[in-house]
Amino acid sequence: MKPTSRDYCQFLISTQVNYTQTNFADHHSSFSHDAINRYLQDANLKPADVWNLVKDTIEYDDEACLVFDDSVLDKNHSHRIELVRRQYSGNVHGLIKGIGVVNCLYVNLKTGHYWIIDWRLYAPDEDHKSKLDHVKEMFDNALQHKKLRCRTVLMDSWYATKELMKHIDRAGKHFYCPLKSNRKVDDSQGKQPYQAVKDVKWSDQEQRDGKLIKLYGFPGEEKLKLFRVVVTPSRTEWIVTNDLTQDSTDDTHEMCAVRWKIEQYHREVKQVVGIEKCQCRSARAQKNHIACAILAWVHLTTLARSMKTNIYSIKKKMLSNYLKAELRNPSVRMASI
Repeated sequence: MKPTSRDYCQFLISTQVNYTQTNFADHHSSFSHDAINRYLQDANLKPADVWNLVKDTIEYDDEACLVFDDSVLDKNHSHRIELVRRQYSGNVHGLIKGIGVVNCLYVNLKTGHYWIIDWRLYAPDEDHKSKLDHVKEMFDNALQHKKLRCRTVLMDSWYATKELMKHIDRAGKHFYCPLKSNRKVDDSQGKQPYQAVKDVKWSDQEQRDGKLIKLYGFPGEEKLKLFRVVVTPSRTEWIVTNDLTQDSTDDTHEMCAVRWKIEQYHREVKQVVGIEKCQCRSARAQKNHIACAILAWVHLTTLARSMKTNIYSIKKKMLSNYLKAELRNPSVRMASI
């Protein structure tokens, strides 16, 4: 008997800690380790499979956001896994060995719900594409192929490039993204030289309402709105947007906070369905495992919303049901004392 994608997703949903093929085979009466390995080597799951599963569950809205960010699947102890490369991880604030995945979320601002609608593997040795290339490709696909209704694009400072921001602007969408502290801007209407954004002076009114600036490298007539957002006493973000009607630092802060939905997604897909736990060496097996983990997350999230709970509670309940059954009828009984 051959396992299917549904079988493998079911395993990722059901297992609590061990996501290996060996554990799957040890606990399934019909599938051998070799059969499971052949499935991962032969299947060809793609990002379109995620879209096909999720598209009918999305709460579409004209004011929705697209959120882009990447995550590194930790393979720091691997030696022969394909697709693994040294890259920066925000979790450890340094370089690790891992597989990069660039993700796109659709966020309904009114309900707070979010959906993974697209993803790409960061594998420049295979496809010669940068992370920026993947974001641009997914953005175009969201608008031109998926025909998604949305108004705003949120992304990290890594993606705040002139080319990508202008591409989003030409598509008629607003963007909000933080700038690195050394990014050069001009708030003097050409009267003073460019300066690092961290050195810009702010009046009380500008602190509340933001200010018009020119970003280095942009044509002179193209102005952007800059906001200084104090996130914590030790952390300040400089947020730039092409939404020139925005006149509130507080509202800008609230909009940018939506970006953390994607961090929540990264955490859930790692902790609940084991997206980074595959030990297979081949690139194709890794791709199929990653795709199945995302599909499993989509199903669990849809179920959690219908039950008005979260995916952590659903996963925990499986273990709770097992413990209750064991206490009622132990498979290993304690001797009399």
